[in-house]
Amino acid sequence: MPFSAELVRDFVNTYDADADELSSPAEVALWLRERGLAGPGDRAGDDDLGTALALCEGLRAALRREPSGLPALPLLVVAGAGRPELVPAGEGVRAGLAAIAAASVGGSWDRLKVCAEGTCQRAFIDTSRNRSRSWCSMRVCGNRTKTRAYRARKRGSRRLQGSNTDTV
Repeated sequence: MPFSAELVRDFVNTYDADADELSSPAEVALWLRERGLAGPGDRAGDDDLGTALALCEGLRAALRREPSGLPALPLLVVAGAGRPELVPAGEGVRAGLAAIAAASVGGSWDRLKVCAEGTCQRAFIDTSRNRSRSWCSMRVCGNRTKTRAYRARKRGSRRLQGSNTDTV
C-alpha cells in the first residue's frame, strides 16, 4: 500500500481528549470497513482494540518525533519492479491495522505533524511551502497559543513596572 498521509492522519485523529472514535472493538471494525480496510463480515475483538490504540499512540509519538514502539502486525515485504513495498498479510481487522502501519512508511512523512498546542495533539498535514506550520488550525490552536504568550508577556511587564517604582 503506498504512503497515504490522509489515512495516517485520520487514524491518529480517531483519539483526542474530547471524543474517542475507537472506544470498542465494533468501532475499530467499523472504522476499517468504512475505509475499505476490512470486509463486511470482519469482526474485532478486545485484542484488536488494544492493538489499534497502541498503533494510534505509536504513530502520534512518531509524528512528535519521539521514540515510539508500534505493535507487531502481519506485514509482508513484496519486491516488484520498483521499490519493495510493505503489504498486509492475510485479511480481516489485523490486516486492516497492518495496512495503516504500511501506509505510514515512506512518502512525505515530514509533512505529517502533530499540533504544537499541548491540549490538542491532533495530526495534520503541513501544506506550507517551507513546512513550518505548527498548529492544526491557526484560528483555534495557533490563536490560543499566541494569546497565552501575549498574556504572559503582559503579566511580566506589569510586574516589572510595579517593581521599578521610585521613592522620593
